[in-house]
Parts: sequence; C-alpha cells; structure tokens
Amino acid sequence: MFGDYEAQRHWQEITLNLPVQEWYFNSSDNNLQYWGLDYPPLTAYHSLLCAYVAEFINPDWVALHTSRGYESDHHKLFMRSTVFIADLMIYIPAVVLYCCYLKETSPRKKIANAFCILLYPGLLLIDYGHFQYNCVSLGLTLWGVLGLSYDWDILGSLAFCLALNYKQMELYHSLPFFCFLLGKCLKKDLKGKGLLLLIKLITTVVAAFALCWLPFFTQLEQTMQVLRRLFPVGRGLFEDKVANFWCSLNVLLKIKSLLSPHTQLMFSFALTFLSLLPACLKLTLQPSLRGFKYALVSCALSFFLFSFQVHEKSILLVSLPVCLILNEVPFMSIWFLLVSTFSMLPLLLKDQLALASVGTTLGFGVACASSFSIFENISEEELQLRSFSVYVRRHIPGFKVPAKMLKTWFLVSVTMMSLLTLTSITVEPPHKLPDLFPVLVCLVSCLHFLLFLIYFNVIILWDHRNGRSQKKIN
Repeated sequence: MFGDYEAQRHWQEITLNLPVQEWYFNSSDNNLQYWGLDYPPLTAYHSLLCAYVAEFINPDWVALHTSRGYESDHHKLFMRSTVFIADLMIYIPAVVLYCCYLKETSPRKKIANAFCILLYPGLLLIDYGHFQYNCVSLGLTLWGVLGLSYDWDILGSLAFCLALNYKQMELYHSLPFFCFLLGKCLKKDLKGKGLLLLIKLITTVVAAFALCWLPFFTQLEQTMQVLRRLFPVGRGLFEDKVANFWCSLNVLLKIKSLLSPHTQLMFSFALTFLSLLPACLKLTLQPSLRGFKYALVSCALSFFLFSFQVHEKSILLVSLPVCLILNEVPFMSIWFLLVSTFSMLPLLLKDQLALASVGTTLGFGVACASSFSIFENISEEELQLRSFSVYVRRHIPGFKVPAKMLKTWFLVSVTMMSLLTLTSITVEPPHKLPDLFPVLVCLVSCLHFLLFLIYFNVIILWDHRNGRSQKKIN
C-alpha cells in the first residue's frame, strides 16, 4: 500500500478532512485497513499541522480520497522538509545541549560526541528515507533526560509525557523514568519533601495526558477506540522479520503454530518483565543519573527483544540511550550502533536505501574512528567492568576481561555484517528460501543484542559508583 510514505501522507489527509471524532474510527471516509491512524494524539495533531502547510502549497497532496497513492518529487521534498524542521526544532538542540552538559569532557570531545550522535545512520535512514518522525519522540525523551539531569524533575516528566503521547513505543523508556523518579522521592522521604515531589509529578503527568487526550475524553467509546488502535494485540507476536528473540526462535521452533495468541502474549509479558526487573529494582533502590542512563539502554533492549508486536525500527528506542553513553563506553556503544543499523537492513532494502545505508554507515564509522580511539583502550576500566572483574576474581583468581578477544570479535562481527549486506544487495536468494538473507540478518543481529543485554546488565548490577555520582551531582 505504497509504504510508510503513504501512511504519513494519508494521516495528513484524514486529520485535515475529517472531524477529530472520526480520526480513529472506521468509516466510508476512513478505511482503517488502509493505513489507519494508530499513533497517539500528538502524532495526529502534528499530521494536522503538516496538512495545513501541504494544503497551502498544493491541495492535491491531501485531497480526501483522490490523493491516495499520490507520489511526486515535490511532495517527497516537502515530507523530508517536515522531518528536517522537526529535527532542527526538537532533536538536534537536545543532542547539542546534552553534549554540552557532559562533565569532565573537553570541548573537542563534546563536539565530536555531538557530531557522531547526529551522524547515527539508523535514525537518518528511517526518518528521511522511510518517512518517519522518530526525531520528535526521541528528541522529547532526550529533553526529559536533560530535565532530570539538571534536577528539573517536573519539566523532565512533562517532556517525557509528550514523547509518550507522540509514540506509544516510548513505553520502552517509561520504567527507567518511573523508577528513577520514585527512587528520588523515596530518598527524600515520602513523609516530607519526597511526598511533595511525588504529588507534583503525578499532577504533571495527569495534566499532560488530559490536555493531549481532551478531544477523545468526550465519550468512553472514543477513548477505548484510540487505545485499541494504539495496542493492536490481535496482530500476533510479530509480523515481519525482526531481529528479536521471538522471530529468531521461530526459525527453529514455530511458536505461532504451537502456542495460542493468548499464551504468546503471556510468555512475552513474563520474559520482558523478568529481563528488565534487575535494572529497575537497582535504579529504584539506588537512583543515580548514571544508573538511569544505563537502565534506559537495558530496559529498551529488553522490550525490543522480548515484548509483543515489535517492529524493525523500534531498535532506535535502544539506540538513543546508547548514544547517551557513547563517551563512557565508546567501543561497545559504536559496536551496538553499527549492529542496530544492520538489523534494519531488510526494511532499508525494501525502501531502496541500499546505497544510502552503506554510505551513511561508512561515514558514521569513519567519524567515530577518528573521534574515539576505540581500539587503544579496551580495558576493564574503559568497558566499565572493573567492579565485575574484581567480584569474579574473588572466585576465579587471575580472571581478566579478554580485551584482545573483544577486538577480534568486533572485527569478525563487522566483516560478517559487511558480507551479509553485500550479499543481500547483489545476490538473488535460492528459489526455495526467498527469505534466507533477511532471516540471517535477524539471527546475527539478535545474537549480538542478547550479548549486549548481558553486558549492560552486568554494568548496572555491579556498579558501585552510584552513591558517589549522586553526591557529586547534588
């Protein structure tokens, strides 16, 4: 149905020509089977704003019914311009400010850090090539992180509520925000300042959601219909070839055939909950900004690997917090960001972005290699594994993090991804195995992500610097 380009254009058509009450309902003017609106209200309002501009430039772009399937170079330029404006207003300033905020970092390193984050190919390819506005939700989340970093908890909570009301996938980041703020309230004592902060936070969240959802609170059925569109449980455990646990496992064990949809949902919920529980408990009991950032990575990765109805581009929700720790663990962060882009290869090839994908990935790799000496210092300290190594040495004397082996694994990983990318672009798959290359991409990426999940959880659970970091911040 013309892809996500048409989806974004169609949402502008619907929001402009139909009353608010009909945006999420099936009707003769709004066939929900044809790219029905399935994102929260803020996305719909943004589509309406873009639609007003589109109608002013060329009414044919958003004419009801007759504009379906519309495609032209001018309209593509318009759509990419709207992404760039959103980027310029929300995401880019947040990245620059975050990098300026970094402590104990030279100005040169801050510039290099911001440059590498902004060059991350995954977000560029999906937003500008796949016609998405992830820069808005991710940018608002980053503003939330900045708010909490400066102890502006109310503004940080408000920014994250806006992100959540723009894309429901921001639930990937919700538990670290919740646990960090709850831990802060508990630390300040719920009988005094902690209770006051908790009341302020609850009021902020309720007010933000009420304001965003106001047109859909007029009737209960309106609210329920929006929720049904946002969480389509009936679609099943997964759809396309996604580099998560369930899709990879399905290659060996046909889960969809063996388990009922309800059982699939229960297994998904249980595994997601158990995988993110350690990080969330640690963050609640020992709230710190350092722990908060690593928990954002771990929880988002747990959601991506084990939750229900994951899409390929959802890996961007893990990539953002990884970008936030790029200066702390550059070797592992750069490795992860390369794998995350590679994991979306089937989607990017479907959008005819092969050349753009290779070009942006090479550019990102060169920028990171010149900005961070990733191979020079792969020590326990650089990998943030000092505490873990000390703990293991109590039981296994002489244990060391295998730095040389990690370099070898990295080079093997990059070689494997490069060969699979080249093969996917140039070679026709066997007739009997038409999905061979997408499946291999998913399996390789999923294996990487599982190892990254273990690595980030090890850092979180064996981190003993939270107390000192929090004291320094205060």
